[in-house]
Amino acid sequence: MKGRVWKFGDDVDTDAVIPGRYLVMNTPEELAPYTFIGVRPDFAGDVKENDIVVAGNNFGCGSSREHAPIALKGSKVGCVIAKSFARIFFRNAINIGVALLECPDTDKIDDGDELTVDIASGIIENLTKGEKYQATPLPDFVRGIVDAGGLKEYTRKIIN
Repeated sequence: MKGRVWKFGDDVDTDAVIPGRYLVMNTPEELAPYTFIGVRPDFAGDVKENDIVVAGNNFGCGSSREHAPIALKGSKVGCVIAKSFARIFFRNAINIGVALLECPDTDKIDDGDELTVDIASGIIENLTKGEKYQATPLPDFVRGIVDAGGLKEYTRKIIN
């Protein structure tokens, strides 16, 4: 995938991804317009399909609600790359079908950079800076869940 970077720092909590007042909505399409509304009000209106969220440590900390990855899926981001993820957010995101990569080099990536990302190999190429970074690729079975669009779709696929 190829996309523009939306850069965030450390400890981006689920309330930053989707504030609690929007939890009455449940679908990706309903939540997408409010993604990052409190911290990047321009995000929902300007994000393009396959754009990439890049952050530091502990992305997705806070509550365990699934609304945060659902909102990200609705905004059509290609993936989220961070130094580390909160465990429950990581699992929820995979279950929803949002691709995640852990990469120690997110400090080298800036807001607005253009990246290509190979989810299978974990290779990230920064086209803006002419640099390459290595992320930890998702295991094949986890990537299968993401590629299917989430755990429900993956389960349907394997039982049919």
